[in-house]
Amino acid sequence: MTETAPAAQKRHARVDAADVLRGFAVMAIILLHSIEHFNFYSFPDTAGQSQWLNFTDKAIWDGLFFLFGGKAYAIFALLFGFSFFIQHDNQRMRGKDFRARFCWRLFLLFVIGNINACFFTGEVLVLYSLVGFVLVLTCRLPDRPLLWLAAVCMLQPVCLWQIANAVADPSYEIAHINSAPFWRATMQAQSSGTFMEMLRVNIWEGQLASLAWAWENGRVFQTAGLFILGMLIGRNGWFRREYLDRWSRVLALSLVCFFPLYGLNGMLRDYISNPNILEPLGILVSSLMKLCFMFMLVSGILFGYYRAGRLSRILGALIPYGKLSMTNYVTQGIIGSFLFYHWGLFLRMGITASVFVGVAIFVVQYMLCRFWVGRHKHGPLEYLWKKATWI
Repeated sequence: MTETAPAAQKRHARVDAADVLRGFAVMAIILLHSIEHFNFYSFPDTAGQSQWLNFTDKAIWDGLFFLFGGKAYAIFALLFGFSFFIQHDNQRMRGKDFRARFCWRLFLLFVIGNINACFFTGEVLVLYSLVGFVLVLTCRLPDRPLLWLAAVCMLQPVCLWQIANAVADPSYEIAHINSAPFWRATMQAQSSGTFMEMLRVNIWEGQLASLAWAWENGRVFQTAGLFILGMLIGRNGWFRREYLDRWSRVLALSLVCFFPLYGLNGMLRDYISNPNILEPLGILVSSLMKLCFMFMLVSGILFGYYRAGRLSRILGALIPYGKLSMTNYVTQGIIGSFLFYHWGLFLRMGITASVFVGVAIFVVQYMLCRFWVGRHKHGPLEYLWKKATWI
């Protein structure tokens, strides 16, 4: 994975499989965001709609969320940790400490995320910029403590604490963040506000609502755990072809764990009536279930890319899209806001039509990516982020 160049020139080669995974994740994210109307959730009345369209609406919604809901984001988070390892280790091989520079890089990501949040309240870059400091704090730890720390994060310690308190004390109630006023403000701006009103509300109430949702749904600890796992994957070279056999074990373990968790997730409400136990337990089981499915997707994509012939060429075609993952992620939020919010075209369409909008956005972005990577080494936002990192 490293070159036999002089120490000053040593660096990790770019891992195409990681770009395939990035491209897949961002493609899945745009499809989900399109059917959600980019957190607007405003759909036309379906009372007079044909049964066929009712069926396709439900099939598309349920199918996409089963396949990608909570999983595409998790792949994106896993790759964030992986990218940190590559950058950190490249500097280590040159005798430099990247940690302080990465803190500055996280601040820049915070700025980019807030620009993105002006248009789309469901963006994750601000969360990544805040949680990303866990990588700075843990990057010098050995593998085993890191694995244990990632496991603790995945087991949702806040949820476990809430469950233990609710079991021990029947009068215990979970303390919730009152984010309803924030969501009402963003919905009003999306449905009737001007462009400037949308920007003002999204950058404050929208971000508070998004971060509150992330905290109360276990995304903060899960993101930290995925960052650490991604760093471990990079440290041990698991995305390289010669380590593919390890992913067969990951796939087998994920399959064994997913189906019991899926079944348990569906039956919790039938057997637990205390909401102060049901809610945190549901978050814990659901997050573990989605984590297993995410690893099934990652394993399948890696096997498909490295060993599946024609499928390998199809997946390889995602590399240009993955190389511009940040540019694609940010611009799709701007496009979606323009298409569905009041300040823009304010399109009113059902789920079936909306998924085709997502496909169209992906196709246009993909064509532009193919054009761009033939002429430039980095995407526009990727280039600016890299240059600003080294100011």
